[in-house]
Amino acid sequence: MAGPVSAKAFHQKRLAAGAPAEAPEQMAVTIHPSAIVERGAELSDGVEIGPFCTVSSRARLGQDVRLVSHVSIAGSTIIGDRTAVYPFAALGGAPQDTKYKGEDTKLVIGSDTLIREGAVLHVGTMQGRGQTTVGNKCMLMNGCHVGHDGIIGNGVIFSTHAVTGGLAIVEDSVIIGGNAAIHQLGRVGFGAFIGGCAPVVGDVIPYGMVNNFGGLDGLNIVGLKRRGATRETIHILRSVYRELFHGEGYFEDRLVEVEKEHGALPEVARILAFIHAGEKRPLCVPRGS
Repeated sequence: MAGPVSAKAFHQKRLAAGAPAEAPEQMAVTIHPSAIVERGAELSDGVEIGPFCTVSSRARLGQDVRLVSHVSIAGSTIIGDRTAVYPFAALGGAPQDTKYKGEDTKLVIGSDTLIREGAVLHVGTMQGRGQTTVGNKCMLMNGCHVGHDGIIGNGVIFSTHAVTGGLAIVEDSVIIGGNAAIHQLGRVGFGAFIGGCAPVVGDVIPYGMVNNFGGLDGLNIVGLKRRGATRETIHILRSVYRELFHGEGYFEDRLVEVEKEHGALPEVARILAFIHAGEKRPLCVPRGS
């Protein structure tokens, strides 16, 4: 399927493929003459495919998806409504994992996400989750990489050249600074902030602030305030942080004490649940702790 496609022509192709009938005037798919869209690709209303893009036969593009130009959509890639992808982004290619043998795994990207120039997102592996996932309303700036089988939540921002290793999990509303790297299998909790160039090896607690050297350095107070946290809640969270990471005795004992004193507060409960879920995963801690 190459060349500009009119609403009527695209509607006829959908009918030939067994799609339900719709009024031709409801269809509006635009494909630049230099783009290559393989037969079998599913394009929803309002899709725009710019110059020199390639789209796999197994791709599914949601309503009003826009591929600006020179975008590669490979494999079983699903892109949600109104997501925009900028030049030289490569989505859905084979994962950089020697165990991958060409299995039909997936890359799923949510709605209203912005993927800028040169970003690279791969499909999953059968040994992993079988799917790499990026949520809604994310922003992946130029040169970012999401490793195979990763799970990226909603409202996440990857600054320029930020990367995650395979199977990493980044929860909702996280901001990752430029050139920061999240270790394979690593987890970053809700609302955390990762400083630029940070090498993040351990799991980052929800609301955590990681400095440019990869050490935990307090809480993301600005983010908490933006989400409407009260002064009292922030005061308690600071107290919990001091107890967990600067208190006396064994960490497990401090964890129990925090749960007894403040476990009813939703933000504290989120931190505790995150730590418990990590089991034997190491935590990102303050340098010198």
